[in-house]
Amino acid sequence: MKLTSITEIRGSIILKSGLHIGAGDMEMKIGGVDNAVIKHPHTQTPYIPGSSIKGKVRSLLEMRSGLMGQTGGKPVSVKTLNSLSGEQKYECEKILKLFGCSGADSEENVKLGPTRVSFADCSMNGAWVENCAVRNLLLTEVKSENSINRIKGTAENPRFTERVPADAKFDFAVTVKMLGDEDDLLDYLLEGLKLLELDALGGSGSRGYGRIEFQFDDDKIREKFENLAPFKKEG
Repeated sequence: MKLTSITEIRGSIILKSGLHIGAGDMEMKIGGVDNAVIKHPHTQTPYIPGSSIKGKVRSLLEMRSGLMGQTGGKPVSVKTLNSLSGEQKYECEKILKLFGCSGADSEENVKLGPTRVSFADCSMNGAWVENCAVRNLLLTEVKSENSINRIKGTAENPRFTERVPADAKFDFAVTVKMLGDEDDLLDYLLEGLKLLELDALGGSGSRGYGRIEFQFDDDKIREKFENLAPFKKEG
């Protein structure tokens, strides 16, 4: 097993709708929001954790593979891999090579090799932040939500969720290690990113949050991504 190359993919994430990735606040201040977005502790600028992108891309690929029912919703593991055959085993192996597996599966980890993909945290684009400052625009918004009593027709249980507004721009970077002839892993990762673009990132995706668009710096990657069809058609 030999490291032959490291491919870096760079570009931008453009928000098509408001994005909420929570900060995990342990307390709520009077007059504050119920759910704050995660921010850099020094600059207080919102960012997208690489772990959020990695986790969502992996879950979407696992969902597409049809393996989620066999694992009860848990991530696929070496145990899952050993119970499979054919195309599903091949797909499970690609997921484990790209995203890694549990440290408890130490012997099998040696066979599969190290985790191939590394997502960087996505900082808010510097030019975007500067433009907002010049135009006196806020970097986040607070969205009021509530539930409706179907009989009374009244609003109940108000809550206030902080979001990064639509059109915001983040810098995106991910690297993929190639151990031998593994070009298919890069294509597989791009399929996962395409699934994410079709779905949503962060919380409340079913309510319209977290729609994003990837824009890639490399022309070949951009063209390949635009022509991807992540769902194979039968016949």
